[in-house]
Amino acid sequence: MTLLRRSALAAAFAIAAAPILMHAPSAIAAGPGDATQGTAVEAAVDDLTKALLAADGKALDALTLDGLSYGHSSGVVQDKAAFIEALTSGRSKFPSITLSDRTASVIGDDAIVRHVFDGETVSGGKTAPVHIGVLQVWHRDGGRWRLMARQAFKL
Repeated sequence: MTLLRRSALAAAFAIAAAPILMHAPSAIAAGPGDATQGTAVEAAVDDLTKALLAADGKALDALTLDGLSYGHSSGVVQDKAAFIEALTSGRSKFPSITLSDRTASVIGDDAIVRHVFDGETVSGGKTAPVHIGVLQVWHRDGGRWRLMARQAFKL
């Protein structure tokens, strides 16, 4: 009987929640200037990619917020200082990066960017190929887009 009660409860919840879920607002903002902001976010993603390739600490600092949460596909999460230090010290580097399947959605002063990241990484003197999915969260800060969070995942 317990199984039947659970099934009935699940069905009742699904029926009650359906109108709410069906009318949930879209995550993609629509309005004047959104296309321009989407282009600006994509330019910031390109600038970040160039800074990663060059291990440019000054550019990485300018492109990221102080509260940055940078998640790797391995599960390691770095703050801004650790993220920049790993690249500028040479402990970690990217000889090549190619981004594909990129989408950007602007929601007010925030943006969600998704892409596939292909390339190579050198860590501890060992080169390895990289093929991962990436989710980035950007925030418009003083008129410029800065990375707030990034999470990579294995494909």
